[in-house]
Amino acid sequence: MENKDDEMKKSQVVEARARNISHNVRCTECGSQSIEDSQADIAILLRKLIRDEIQSGKSDKEIYKKLEEEYGETVLYAPKFDLQTAALWLSPLLVAGAAAGVWGYKKHRQKTNVHIMALNLVRGVPLTPKEKETMLDLLIPPPQGLTPSSLWSRWRGR
Repeated sequence: MENKDDEMKKSQVVEARARNISHNVRCTECGSQSIEDSQADIAILLRKLIRDEIQSGKSDKEIYKKLEEEYGETVLYAPKFDLQTAALWLSPLLVAGAAAGVWGYKKHRQKTNVHIMALNLVRGVPLTPKEKETMLDLLIPPPQGLTPSSLWSRWRGR
């Protein structure tokens, strides 16, 4: 009885590991599906190969390495980080950094323009209608009843 339970647990572990690995391996025939979701002949063969490798005692890392050696790096959904894939991995950070830089520059420029407008106003240089609107927006405080903090405290109190 215990042997049957052990065999059942072992087969469940093998099946769970095989499914996990299969979800992370791309079907070489379909391209857009994992071998777990694909019904192509190569996917069926790869699933069997993975199960055989697990039953022979290989670790997940060893199985991924074998698949990568036989079918190339594109068979894995998560490419490794190296010199060739650095641009792929770092591009989101570069885009976010560029966006933050543009935002910071615009904020700095906006503050600088306000200072220039204030200096021109002191010197007696007339402001354009757009500059007047910007100065009034900055100098006039928001109405007391509609500030975001008062709305938040009213909502939180209910």
